[in-house]
Amino acid sequence: MANKLKPRSYAITDGPDRAAARAMLMFSEGGLSLEDLDRPLIGVANTWIEIGPCNYHLRRLAAKVKAGIRAAGGTPLEFNTVSISDGITMGTEGMKTSLISREIIADSIELVARGNMFDAVVALSGCDKTVPGTTMALARLDIPSLMLYGGSIMPGRFQDRDVTIKDVFEAVGTYAVGKITIDELDELTSKGCPGPGACGGQYTANTMATAIEILGMAPMGSGSVPAVDANKDKVAFQAGQLVMEMLANDIRPNQIITRRSIENAIASIATTGGSTNGVLHLLAIAHEANIPLSLDDFQEINLRTPLYADLQPGGRFVAADLHFAGGIQLVAKRLLDAGLLHADELTVTGKTIGEEASTADEAAGQEVVRPISAPIKATGGLVVLKGNLAPDGSVLKVAGNERLTHTGPVRVFDCEETAFAQIKGGEINPGDVIVIRYEGPAGGPGMREMLGVTAAIVGAGLGDSVALLTDGRFSGATHGLMIGHVAPEAARGGPIAVLCDGDVVSIDVESRRLDVVLSDDEIQERLSSWNLPTSRYNRGVMAKYAKLVSSASNGAVTG
Repeated sequence: MANKLKPRSYAITDGPDRAAARAMLMFSEGGLSLEDLDRPLIGVANTWIEIGPCNYHLRRLAAKVKAGIRAAGGTPLEFNTVSISDGITMGTEGMKTSLISREIIADSIELVARGNMFDAVVALSGCDKTVPGTTMALARLDIPSLMLYGGSIMPGRFQDRDVTIKDVFEAVGTYAVGKITIDELDELTSKGCPGPGACGGQYTANTMATAIEILGMAPMGSGSVPAVDANKDKVAFQAGQLVMEMLANDIRPNQIITRRSIENAIASIATTGGSTNGVLHLLAIAHEANIPLSLDDFQEINLRTPLYADLQPGGRFVAADLHFAGGIQLVAKRLLDAGLLHADELTVTGKTIGEEASTADEAAGQEVVRPISAPIKATGGLVVLKGNLAPDGSVLKVAGNERLTHTGPVRVFDCEETAFAQIKGGEINPGDVIVIRYEGPAGGPGMREMLGVTAAIVGAGLGDSVALLTDGRFSGATHGLMIGHVAPEAARGGPIAVLCDGDVVSIDVESRRLDVVLSDDEIQERLSSWNLPTSRYNRGVMAKYAKLVSSASNGAVTG
């Protein structure tokens, strides 16, 4: 029969009828003991891969998590799932798999945890899609569980300044226009990623780590500890102990992930100038938790939340600087002191987010998180634009971007590669509006990030004079007047599908408008003769995803 600490796994391990299952679990050379099987079975979901730095160190952290579980009286069982490196696949066909991997991460963790009837789960994440993917799985399972983020990479040093992967991407455009030499590009390339950990600015991975910690699904004080910091192993051990406390107290995601805690997470993205991908991922997490959420909610919270954190790509500092300033906990305290945090929301520690935030230790003289009286901007870094070109919405990050209007002729491209080639070839003119379509969730399929394109624009010196809009999405390292998530997407018959070279697009950030200078009748006339281009994917995971995926305005979810 079930007991308090084995409410699910008893059905796998207990009684004469389960002798065969016990035999399988007790196999010689590495199997469990009867004593192990008498303890709660705790799943340790690892997103470790050795492809790139982001998740490379998670094997080490998983070992520490398992040690913490054992010390607290549990039996850890580690399993792996998939991960795709956005930075490595960026600008290639492989990038189409990245957002798709978020769904597979969630599905696979759910399947293994349900199949093995784990009593609790710790999920380790390290890069862009693993953070939301693991959290989506935990929301579905609704058993005692938490997410542990592997931490940020430390910055590299190049020509006496800190650099991140963003600098390498932008240097590609700078080299293309002859502003740096190939030797300088090669030297920067060798310095861009000096060790393990996720990309170093407030890009998507660190944005989502911030959001999930303030959501309450990661232990406060865990996420901002860098990957190579000596305290990271301690954080991992404590996470293993903590999940056993959650099991004993039956603390579950449905108590933590609420409408108000999601609003806290949104505020954390707004106040840190975080990635536009945070919109996509929080919509998806809300969906898994059965909590209604829309783009309009992001707009409302952004308007009331000042930008306090001076973080790259729009600001001066990297994620490691935030850690030494006081960490994500300091961000929570700013929101708390400003009256912008729902303080009574529960976290995985059993304390409220207000209790956790109130104990933040702010480093003397730190400049990463501004005081309440001196925000960088009066409103946050996320803006939702609507209009006749994006009836269901689009997303822009304005942190560090002062240009609020743009009107110009469009240059239309039906895929990222052709746009990139023209930028590198010097064929984009100041004032142009670059349009990249058929890169949405269904049209890609997979809604590629376009850091290669946006970085090339900045590197070529066009960041202050052109705009870009797409039904795809951007890296958290993207900055400038770059509008993504245009919905409906081209492949679903959105107005972006019928734009033609020379059409004039108007962008007005203050009015929250994105429009093409065409009448509704002209748009409908063009759409009446529009035909969907043939997809190159007719079977397999890509075709399955394209068939099932929802609009970006709904989080690009598949179920």
